[in-house]
Amino acid sequence: MSTVTPLRPGAPARSGRVALLGTGVVGRAVVERYLQLRERGVSLPPFAWLSNSRVQVPVGECPRAAIEQARSAPRSAAALPPWAEGESLGRGDIVIDATASDAVAGWHPEWLLRGIHVVTANKLGNGGDLARAQAIVEAQREDARYGDSATVGAGLPLLRLIRELVAGGDRIHAVEGVLSGSLAWLLSRYDDTRPFSDLVREARDAGYAEPDPRQDLSGEDVRRKLLILARASGLPLEAREIRVSSLVPDTLRDAAPDAVDAQLAALDAPLRERFLNAYRNDARLCFVGRFDAERGASVGLRALPLSHPLASGHGTENRAAIFSDRYPDQPLVVQGPGAGARVTAAALLDDVLRIARVAPNG
Repeated sequence: MSTVTPLRPGAPARSGRVALLGTGVVGRAVVERYLQLRERGVSLPPFAWLSNSRVQVPVGECPRAAIEQARSAPRSAAALPPWAEGESLGRGDIVIDATASDAVAGWHPEWLLRGIHVVTANKLGNGGDLARAQAIVEAQREDARYGDSATVGAGLPLLRLIRELVAGGDRIHAVEGVLSGSLAWLLSRYDDTRPFSDLVREARDAGYAEPDPRQDLSGEDVRRKLLILARASGLPLEAREIRVSSLVPDTLRDAAPDAVDAQLAALDAPLRERFLNAYRNDARLCFVGRFDAERGASVGLRALPLSHPLASGHGTENRAAIFSDRYPDQPLVVQGPGAGARVTAAALLDDVLRIARVAPNG
């Protein structure tokens, strides 16, 4: 788990090396952030190598050249990914998982057991299978650390805060939040002056939504984030225990990838109807995930009163309200930017620095 340590330029980094898995938008942002911090005099662990599903590349003194080499590499037909058979990691090293790969997430407990620290934006570790999430917790007893700040809220101190409340003896009753920056952006901009499907295309083209926007609109991403929050609160939820109300109609859900754009108009009529009903009742549409220790967990579109603490966000802002013994009636609210490669990369490297400053060398 992340340890709260001030990030001071020049403080000594006492861990081993850093290795990056994933060379997409977030991976590239990690490299840029690493170079920016180094130019500011922040002492970082040395960058050993980076890898994707095609190739592993030693970084040396040229991280930008290394990531471009990896991104342009041809597809590999090897049975094992390059990072599994290339230069290995050792005790005290830090692996950054900037993928969305279930296979990579499956390695998180193994790395931790080997004394390798894991920093991740991949939600399929703590937000996937419950047995895997429990294995990650158990594996940290071997003194390796797990930094997952970037998995929920792109680095907002939400996870860390929940864990600190629990560690201090507080009991979490419920957490509800606007946890998808993509859906927050879409619903904050939708005002019935243009079709919702046009906004979805705009979000996709601007990088706010996935290339296949069904991944955002289905609610599965929010389900994973809610699992992570619930488990951090001490509630061992399984994915099947969260009720998800998808925004994706059947015709769009079943469309082939090359037919998705043509089917996006199927979103328009249902969203318009729900928007108008909310507007008439002085409410605002928000896509909300909520778990309650007594009433269960759900993900879906809700019409919230304008006075609701989750209803006043803008753009890609994430908001979460925590109800606990300490905050039973008026919740503790955490808010801030919740999407984007740069804030995600910053969260990943914040966790790297926290680990490096408290972890002994292997």
